[in-house]
Amino acid sequence: MKKTMLFIASMVILGCKGNDESQAEEGVSRDTTLVDEAVAMLEPTKSVALTVEEANRLAQLPLDCINVEYPNKLNQTLAGAGDIGEPQELHPAFYGCFDWHSSVHAHWTLVNLLKKFPEMEKAEEIRERLESSLTAENIQKEVQYFSREQESNFERTYGWAWVLKLAEELETWEEEPLGNELSQNLQPLTDLMVQKFKEFLPKLNYPIRVGEHTNTAFALALAHDYAVTAGKEELRVMIEKRAKDYYLNDDDCPIEWEPSGFDFLSPCLAEVDVMRKVLPKQTFLLWMKDFLPQLRNQDFLMEVAEVTDRTDGKLVHLDGLNFSRAWVFYGLANQYPEEYGHLRALANDHVAQSFPNLVGDSYEGGHWLGSFALYAIEESNREL
Repeated sequence: MKKTMLFIASMVILGCKGNDESQAEEGVSRDTTLVDEAVAMLEPTKSVALTVEEANRLAQLPLDCINVEYPNKLNQTLAGAGDIGEPQELHPAFYGCFDWHSSVHAHWTLVNLLKKFPEMEKAEEIRERLESSLTAENIQKEVQYFSREQESNFERTYGWAWVLKLAEELETWEEEPLGNELSQNLQPLTDLMVQKFKEFLPKLNYPIRVGEHTNTAFALALAHDYAVTAGKEELRVMIEKRAKDYYLNDDDCPIEWEPSGFDFLSPCLAEVDVMRKVLPKQTFLLWMKDFLPQLRNQDFLMEVAEVTDRTDGKLVHLDGLNFSRAWVFYGLANQYPEEYGHLRALANDHVAQSFPNLVGDSYEGGHWLGSFALYAIEESNREL
C-alpha cells in the first residue's frame, strides 16, 4: 500500500511538472483528476496500464535525444587521426542520445509506442523521425563502421542485442507498411549482429557477470527473443546451448551482494531471465531451487535501489536497475504464476520508485531510461 501511494503521488507530480504558481487555485480539482488516472493505471494484476497520455510522455524522451549530437560518448578505438569524425558523420542513424546503444534503444521505444498507439499525438512526428533516421543509406554506413580495423567489437554485446530487439519490433509491425520498409532498411545491420553473435559466442568460454553493458545473460535474453520471433534457428540453438554451458551448474547466487554502485542490471536476475527463456518448466524450476530458492518465498523482499544524484551518469544507473529487476520479476510472474506470481507486487514497487523520474529529469538519465521503463511495462503486460 505504501508503494502504491508513492506511485500515485509520483504520477501527480509527473503530470503537474511545468505548471506555474498562477495555476495553484485550480490545483485541487486538477490533482484529483490525476490521482484518479494514476489509480486506474495501477491494477492488481498488471503493473502499469499504459495510456496514450503516458505513451506521449514516454515518446518525448527519445524524440528529445535521437537528433541531439552533443554531448556524445563515441567509445571509439582510433587507429589514426583519420578515424576521428563528427558523431553524425560516423553514425548517421544512431548518433544521438549520448551514445550509440542508447540511440538504438531510443528508436526501439519509438517503434514500440507507435505500434501500440498509432493514434497518439506524436505519431506523425515519430514516423518522420524514423523514416529520416533508418534509411538504407544510413544503415549501410553503420555497417561500414564495423568494418574498421579497430571497431569489429564495437558495442559488444549490449548494442548488438538492442539492434536485434529493434529488428524484432520492426519485423512484427504488420499493420503499417512503414514497418516493413524500415525492417528491410535495417536488415544489413541486423544480419551483421546475428553473424557477430554466432562468431563470438563459441569463443566466449566464460560469461561476463556484471551489472552493466557487457553482461552476457542480458544480451543472450534479447538475442534469443529475436531468434525465436524471426525464426533464426541456428542462432536460437546456439544461444540456448551457450546459456546452458554458462549457467546450468550455477547455484546460490549472492543476490544479497547486489547492487554494486553503478549497476543497471542485476547479475543474478539477468541470469534468471535468460534461463527462464531457454529451459523447459521442470528443468527451470529445479535450477531455481539451487540458484535462487528464496524467490519462491511468498514474503521475499528486495529493497529498491535509491539514486542519490541523478545528474551523475553512473549513479543514475540505479533507476535502470529498478526497471530491469522489475521486468525479470514480471517475466517470472507471467510465465510461472503459481510459483512466482507474488513477485508482481515487488516489481510494482521497483517501477513505482523510478517511474516518476523519467520526465523532467537530467539528460544523464533521460537519454536512456525511458526504454528501460517501457521494457518493464512490456513484461508486465505480456501474455504468454
